[in-house]
Amino acid sequence: MPRVTPPDRREAILSAAREEFAARGFAAARLGDIARRVGISRPALYLQFDSKEAIFAALVGGLIADVIPQNVTDLADVPSAEGYLRAFIAGAFTRFTRSDFAFVPRIIAGEGQNFPELARFYYDQGIMRMLDRVEAALRLGVQRGEFACDDPHHAARGVVGGIILSAMWRAVFEPVGAEPLDIDAMARAHTDLVFNGLLSRKEPAP
Repeated sequence: MPRVTPPDRREAILSAAREEFAARGFAAARLGDIARRVGISRPALYLQFDSKEAIFAALVGGLIADVIPQNVTDLADVPSAEGYLRAFIAGAFTRFTRSDFAFVPRIIAGEGQNFPELARFYYDQGIMRMLDRVEAALRLGVQRGEFACDDPHHAARGVVGGIILSAMWRAVFEPVGAEPLDIDAMARAHTDLVFNGLLSRKEPAP
């Protein structure tokens, strides 16, 4: 195996760790096996990361930053809260169910109780970031008169719930025989359900 040049080493370690975690889970993954995948020694790996937990945090943090990009636009500047939220939901369904991200919810569901710091990291960096985005969009829509929603805090959890279920379904249940989920169809159905409840009615309901 060719030697890895130092500038490439961190990314190579993270790529090898993704393969190892996906194949074995967190508890069974070994730093020595990750190092062997890269073609370096364990001491060389420790120069980049001081623990398996540090590798997991860096890897998952990078994936989450990719699936939930940093918000570079002030929500107050978006032309439509509805348009923003529709685009966010569609993108989240696609990104959270990606094949290279599937090992994350599988590890959290299967091993989170034994490694609570991993579950907390996923909650803080992934779930809460998504909830904060959705709740902010809901509050903006209510403020502008686009949405009818008395409780944006809990409504955001309903919106995000369908995304989390889809990620768990694909990562945890499909491998054991569940019916494969059509992510595009699920995203459309969930979006219809959300906006049928959110959009302000022009006429009072009977």
